[in-house]
Amino acid sequence: MAFHATQGPIFGLPQMIQTRAQLGYRGVVVALFAVLFTYMSFNVSDQVLMASGLHGAFGWSAGLVAVATAILAAALAIFGYDWVHRVFRFLLVISLPCYAIISMAILLGHAGGKTPTHPGGFVFAAFMAQFSVAAAYNITYAPYVSDYSRYMPRKTSARGIITAVFFGASGSAIWLIALGAWLATRLGVSDGLVGLQEVGDKVASPLGSITAFLSAVALLATMGMNAHGGMLTVLTGIDSFKKITTSRIWRAVTVVVLAVIWYAIGAGISTSSSNTAVTAVLNSLTLMLYLLVPWTALNLVDFFFVRRGHYPITDIFRLDGVYRRRGWRGLTAYAVGFAAEIPFMVLPPIAGFSYTGYFPRHVTNSVDYSWVVGLIVSGVVYWLCARSLDLSSERAAIKASEAQLRATDAEAGR
Repeated sequence: MAFHATQGPIFGLPQMIQTRAQLGYRGVVVALFAVLFTYMSFNVSDQVLMASGLHGAFGWSAGLVAVATAILAAALAIFGYDWVHRVFRFLLVISLPCYAIISMAILLGHAGGKTPTHPGGFVFAAFMAQFSVAAAYNITYAPYVSDYSRYMPRKTSARGIITAVFFGASGSAIWLIALGAWLATRLGVSDGLVGLQEVGDKVASPLGSITAFLSAVALLATMGMNAHGGMLTVLTGIDSFKKITTSRIWRAVTVVVLAVIWYAIGAGISTSSSNTAVTAVLNSLTLMLYLLVPWTALNLVDFFFVRRGHYPITDIFRLDGVYRRRGWRGLTAYAVGFAAEIPFMVLPPIAGFSYTGYFPRHVTNSVDYSWVVGLIVSGVVYWLCARSLDLSSERAAIKASEAQLRATDAEAGR
């Protein structure tokens, strides 16, 4: 996920538009579907988590919370990405001290809680399940990172971006996963917001209630970011087949339609139990991981090992450009990588359907290694297919693209 961030300053484009370089001008719809599924799944999961958590923590109506979150998230996306940035910066400043105080109280033994009577022991299958969830949460954020890094100057240090994203994402995840584990094992709670409220109020009331509320607002801001990304994905997909000139109306209508869809799906999931909310998140992360892993592998192999960061950027917007309508190398790598995952999948029960592949059933003791297999296979297949790629034919296009971009920048400077 951190390596994807290096592409932002190079292209200055959303991640999925850049993916036309691997999958083709129209072939990119394969990745667009996977990413749109990710945005919508996160919003469904976040809506369910907020409805369940705020009901458990404050007794608010789960139904009204679901409606309000859908409306507010859509409004945030419609107002624009600058507002999303402002909200996240504000939340960081006011919520970080709350989490820090609670964490220090836990470390110093002033947060209550009790050690489980029968804590059990290490179970490898359980470890891999948690590891896969952590991997899914980070890998599925790969389409997001260029939404931030693409605003940086083109000559921004790649090492600096990778370092910042890697330690920012992994550090916060490790911190909060550990905090969540403590809340679950020492307080016996299964809802994160309820746990934060309980432990925080034990430290210094109403610290817990404030922290739980801020956490819910952070989820709401994330939903706004997902709605904005989903809107870009839909419009990119339409533009791949029929040239459109976007406008505020296009963007607003698309966001509203997406909001209605994710609200309807989320409302169909019971919010009466926090276990239902957690199950919805786990199921969504599992499906997102299956769909995104082949893409992230071939995309990074192309950027770092095949084209090495050199692309005719203006051709990304041309149906007759060097990337053609469909990039058979990228589409082949994606299809083969996804197919390779199937025998290793452990699909949780969703709408009455579940699936366990041959290897977890007979070889790996129900442990799901599909995403690791998909990552390796898709990357290797793309690299092998790319050996026949004639990069010399792209050099002239790169020069023409650079000249056009310089002329555009000069004109804008005037």
